[in-house]
Amino acid sequence: MAFRSLELSSCDTFVALPPATIGNRIIFGKNSDRPSDEVQEIVYFTAVTHSPGEKLECTYIEIEQVPETYAVVLSRPSWLWGAEMGANEHGVCIGNEAVWGKEVVYDEEALLGMDLVRLGLERASTAEKAVFIIVDLLDKYGQGGNCTESHMAFTYYNSFLIADRKEAWVLETSGKYWAAEKIGEGVRNISNQLSVTTKIDREHPGVRSYATSQGWWDGKKEFDFAATYSYVNTARMTTTRSRYCEGYKLLKKYEGHITAETMMAILRDKESGINMEGGFMTTGSMVSILPQEPSLPCIHFFTGTPDPERSFFKPFIFVPNIDQLLKTSSPVFGPEDPVKQQPRFQTKPDRRHELYKKHESAVHLIESSKEKAEIIIEQIQKLEKEKISQMETILQNGHLDADQVVHLFSNCTEEEICIYT
Repeated sequence: MAFRSLELSSCDTFVALPPATIGNRIIFGKNSDRPSDEVQEIVYFTAVTHSPGEKLECTYIEIEQVPETYAVVLSRPSWLWGAEMGANEHGVCIGNEAVWGKEVVYDEEALLGMDLVRLGLERASTAEKAVFIIVDLLDKYGQGGNCTESHMAFTYYNSFLIADRKEAWVLETSGKYWAAEKIGEGVRNISNQLSVTTKIDREHPGVRSYATSQGWWDGKKEFDFAATYSYVNTARMTTTRSRYCEGYKLLKKYEGHITAETMMAILRDKESGINMEGGFMTTGSMVSILPQEPSLPCIHFFTGTPDPERSFFKPFIFVPNIDQLLKTSSPVFGPEDPVKQQPRFQTKPDRRHELYKKHESAVHLIESSKEKAEIIIEQIQKLEKEKISQMETILQNGHLDADQVVHLFSNCTEEEICIYT
């Protein structure tokens, strides 16, 4: 069944590479903008060796499992299998965006873009490998299905920003067709529009012939993926008042001096619309530091709560023996989950994790008392600065004590809860 979704604006993903950054690092960031009542959880999954012939149940469909999957940390809507954003033990980070264009969106259940984010992280040791893994899965299984926990269908195609310690890739899709752009330096962002234009480093073998068959491209002028597959005026992409344009302006404003704190400030920016409010709002945020020096650890910061302006970016580092992140993990309902039953989404259970509940109560306090608001926000900001400073010390010293950071994220979550209570 063909379905054209209401084109809601949501999500922004950013990357900055040397020489745009300080300290020979790549900085990755994303705001996940989702329905305001949706809970986003932070979860960790260890590396696993799988048996031959094993199957994997994603959000809607079952696919073939691979022999080995890598350890991942994910920020995801708690009702589904995939993720809005995350990182793996090899320093690969991925975020996705909803995109629409000339190709009709179908609501048949397949892999969600969020499933592809997690699959890319679990299976790829580099950003470039993630590109190939995602497009192979796209070709084999397709993309589709309801992207919200509701009986009202909301479907879209996907754009991905994928980064590692060396480079970044923008992968954009329209149905089974796609184009990818390699980013070697400077800044790049994606939002809810196709943005890969004429600089195409990889593409679907049929992307041009299909466009010609649809009358979208005459086969003579230079091929522009975004202009061909969407209604975007690519000549005006960086000069309009869109969130894509506003995000690009913020990156250019700080270019040459971008740090993790800079990226957090961009994600907190409300004037640009990047920190979204309303029915669709920023329900989770992520910032990652990817040092180009392989001996240094990658550091990933997650909020796990809505509105980064009122949230704490908590650091996570991959080391052995990490336990599940209990205070940011939502309840599990197993086969009784309304997502798993047919028809789907007939009821909506309480998916709030402990941190979400405490943060929700704190927000009510903030909104009811200016005095209490100042105290809570001041304490959160102080705690965040302390943690960023501690992470910077690790990067500067080049020494990581695994025993000290194995519970880093969980301990930060506990400290945040203490502030709220």
